[in-house]
Amino acid sequence: MSVAAVSLCWLLSPQVEAAVHSDAPQDALYRHADAPIEERVSDLVRRMTLEEKVRQLDMYSGATAIVDKHSDETHATADAVFLPEKAEALWGSLGVGAIHDLNPTPDQANTIQKWVISHNRLGIPAMFIEEGLHGFDTGTVYPAPIGLAATWNPEIARKTAEGIASEARATGVDMILAPVLDLAREPRWGRVEEDFGEDPYLTGQLGLAYVRGAQGTTLNTDHSVVAEPKHFAGHGSPEGGTNTSPVHIGERELRMVMLKSFEPAFREGHAMSVMAAYHEIDGIPVTADPLLFETILRKEWGFKGFVLSDLGAIERLYNAHHVAATPKDAVCLANRSGVDMQFYDFHHDVYQQALIDCVHDESIPESDLDYAVRAVLRVKFELGLFDHPYVAPALNSSVHRSQAHLDVSLESARESMTLLKNEGGLLPLSKSTRHIAVIGPNGDVARYGDYERESNGERISILQGVRTLLPSASVTFSNGDDIAAAVAQAKSADVAILALGERQGISGEGFDRSNLDLPGKQEQLLEAVAATGKPIVLVLENGRPLTIGWAKEHIPAILEAWYPGEFGGRAVAETLFGDNNPGGKLTITFPRSTGQLPDFYNADPTRVRKYVDDDGKPLFPFGYGLSYTAFSFANLTAQPPTPGTRGGVEVSVDVTNSGDRAGDEVAQLYLRQDTSSVETPERSLKGFERIHLAPHETRTVHFTIPIHELEIWNAEGKWVVEPGFYTLWAGGDSQAQLTTKFVLKH
Repeated sequence: MSVAAVSLCWLLSPQVEAAVHSDAPQDALYRHADAPIEERVSDLVRRMTLEEKVRQLDMYSGATAIVDKHSDETHATADAVFLPEKAEALWGSLGVGAIHDLNPTPDQANTIQKWVISHNRLGIPAMFIEEGLHGFDTGTVYPAPIGLAATWNPEIARKTAEGIASEARATGVDMILAPVLDLAREPRWGRVEEDFGEDPYLTGQLGLAYVRGAQGTTLNTDHSVVAEPKHFAGHGSPEGGTNTSPVHIGERELRMVMLKSFEPAFREGHAMSVMAAYHEIDGIPVTADPLLFETILRKEWGFKGFVLSDLGAIERLYNAHHVAATPKDAVCLANRSGVDMQFYDFHHDVYQQALIDCVHDESIPESDLDYAVRAVLRVKFELGLFDHPYVAPALNSSVHRSQAHLDVSLESARESMTLLKNEGGLLPLSKSTRHIAVIGPNGDVARYGDYERESNGERISILQGVRTLLPSASVTFSNGDDIAAAVAQAKSADVAILALGERQGISGEGFDRSNLDLPGKQEQLLEAVAATGKPIVLVLENGRPLTIGWAKEHIPAILEAWYPGEFGGRAVAETLFGDNNPGGKLTITFPRSTGQLPDFYNADPTRVRKYVDDDGKPLFPFGYGLSYTAFSFANLTAQPPTPGTRGGVEVSVDVTNSGDRAGDEVAQLYLRQDTSSVETPERSLKGFERIHLAPHETRTVHFTIPIHELEIWNAEGKWVVEPGFYTLWAGGDSQAQLTTKFVLKH
């Protein structure tokens, strides 16, 4: 839908409501849709009381507070009725900054929005905020982010976010809490599944694509939403892998590694919100760190949106970090540090009164408070909420689970399939196979991962996918609880498909693990079935890398499917039986043991990886993934920019499909600065492109490494590009051997 057509699907301008606001004349500048947004913001802020300002900096929970029925704490039922008396008691006449945990229907959102606008003096609309990590509410279920990343395809990421955004906005929701751009460098952490992997460059490019898909070319449409990259910043490396634990890094690593995954989303994608994480970095809580929000985010990156705290992050300054003596101190410390809105951490009265008191006692200048208010209002104006506050109810039926969105989910699942082992060419299996045993706890359920209900979508399991693809075959199933029965089933089959891995409650937010082995009795099940001597294919659906050393040694074929969305079972079946040639690549290293951690590929060269009981080599390296065909790389060349210019390094490499089957390869480019003033990683990803090649086809892939990708944060605390020798590698994973060098001159 074009932007020009947007107004046809929106209802009622604020002028219709203006008559109820005696203190807000119709000719007030902020009401003029054609006036510059900054002027509208300034005009509105100068009209606001202090109480009205702090109300805009607070977010309220909706499902349990303002409607008569809810299915859980985050969802109103579809027939729930708005309760104005509850809203009156909660908000009075001061309006509301944002509403979360409601997941309204279009009619519910319009009803609530109309009440909010007509019951605050200046007619300021509310902003509806919901989750949208890999699917919105009951809409299309896409692969979890760790699986989306395995596609190494930014266009798929863009389309995914575009679909989520349009389904959300059609219900009246204006902002989604995604994408997660933390680096997954601690696989014991349960939230690895929400990330795009361990690499800052790959995460940055996928994050940029996601933000562009969600926000579109303008927020002022009926199909775009505010994207909120999170959790800013460094949250993916918690001590011990536990979710709220400290992160131990210095400013160099923060800037050169952890923030590089976020930077493109803001500098290039212009994301209009960000979530402040609730951990601390080197002893400084994130929500009390103006370096992150004021210096880097706003001054250096030009961020114009608003900062929302993660749930509990501000309160933790008082009750966990103990850097604030009172709730008031915590609230005002966060505001001074650049955090604009709370995620209902404190009771609303406590939070808002604290801000008022801090202005009165001058611990916060009112101009600083105004800065935060301006940020929130700017986003509301950018969204068009003052000009088109309502959504056309009919729009939802045309975009909700549209065929285009479903097609993207299936395409993403197919492209995410990552083949880790295929000894003897066992895969693809023949479609003439007559007796197939599907065994394991993940065999007859669609695993979606956290932040998605497994009751949503098509729910195509591996079992269902195989039975649909091969209707004439005998396909039996055992969940593996009775290992003896599963073994007997395998013995009577021609091939056994072991569907193992993780589930919600083992992986996800707050579900951190002390080891990465197959959970429960899955290892015993795997080894018992393998002992039958039947051909075995292991299919993993999981949210983090698993230590499957025995499987790598003894199971001939291993397919990593992650959490592949509602069509995952179909994509798995198509891959196992040859309709889909796997081309996915790992975006996170698989360690041999938990004792190897941390085990990300781009560590500093002084990292010693060998132990007396382990050679320290990863089970499967970053970037790894096999195909049913073979690829080779040749003719790697590099041309540095002319000295004194800001041009990039021009690189090319020839990629050949040397097999007899068409397939996808991800050409990956890695770089190392041979000698530098501070230590830099052994090698770092600086370019990638997924390409499709016919049998025996050769294509030259071109990369441009922008000069800023060569910058380092030096010992003097400055970004510099240092002259000297640089080494490049190109290939199909992070252990690529084809190499060349170039010299960067002054």
